[in-house]
Amino acid sequence: MKTAGIIGGSGYTGGELLRLVLNHPGLTLDFVYSTTRPGFALSDTHPDLLGSTTMNFTDQVNLDVAVVFLCLGHGNSSKFLEQNKFSEQTLIIDLSNDFRLNADSEFMGRTFVYGLPERNKEAIEEATAIANPGCFATAIQLALLPLATAQKLTNSIHINATTGSTGAGVGLSATAHFSWRNNNMSWYKPFTHQHLGEIGESINELQGEATQIHFLPQRGDFTRGIFATAYTAFDGSLEEAVALYTDYYAKDPFTHISKQEIALKQVINSNHCFLHLHLHEGTLLITSVIDNLIKGASGQAIQNMNLIFGWEEGLGLNLKASTF
Repeated sequence: MKTAGIIGGSGYTGGELLRLVLNHPGLTLDFVYSTTRPGFALSDTHPDLLGSTTMNFTDQVNLDVAVVFLCLGHGNSSKFLEQNKFSEQTLIIDLSNDFRLNADSEFMGRTFVYGLPERNKEAIEEATAIANPGCFATAIQLALLPLATAQKLTNSIHINATTGSTGAGVGLSATAHFSWRNNNMSWYKPFTHQHLGEIGESINELQGEATQIHFLPQRGDFTRGIFATAYTAFDGSLEEAVALYTDYYAKDPFTHISKQEIALKQVINSNHCFLHLHLHEGTLLITSVIDNLIKGASGQAIQNMNLIFGWEEGLGLNLKASTF
């Protein structure tokens, strides 16, 4: 058994990570650090954990745990690591955007490897620090990686992706209240979303040239999940596109190509990504669905950890979606 610590476990992502760590057969939860809740039971903040653990939040950090997960707000992970120097043997997995870009990947003697297993599996297996991808970035890259790898993204890409309210975190804002979200929909950060940086780096490295990506993120009136559609020109048949995607993801246990149209509920509460391809008059439409809190965050963090520790990639991630 390996010891695990969680920094900042009070949010939605932290809550999902707690559930996964507590039920992982290879992990023992050592501590959950919080500056605002020390002494309070984990189940007070996450009532779904009632009966699963009697642990409390703490303001103490064990710097020698085998793995530490950082579930802090963007920009805070680097500050925390500067003040808390973990053992060289401690695996660090950061779920913020502090280290995702190439320019930010070197920090305090460590190299943070971009943790998208379907893109960087071999590098992840040798890593001592992981920059976990963003949720939109995960859904969108999984929709585009096969095309970029085959250098078939020769035209601009148009992406429309809708996320649930948990994507905004636990803090309330005008657009996060139930009365605003319910029976409502809106876009935000059109063409400027912060995940475009990491998406562009991955796609352009594979494609070998700059690819124009137009991304319109939207808020949906549901709690969790991302439903993304991307379309671009494609010189080939639908059968060729399906074969390309099937071959690319043949060894990836969590990304699947569906012949049928897909829906968001098929992946909620799971670490899976489902993709569907549709060709219309030379335009290829790729639909991608994930759970933003699991495959888009905590589940992918566990997946990365499994790869580094030499465990089966899906260990502790045998989660079934609730489709009703």
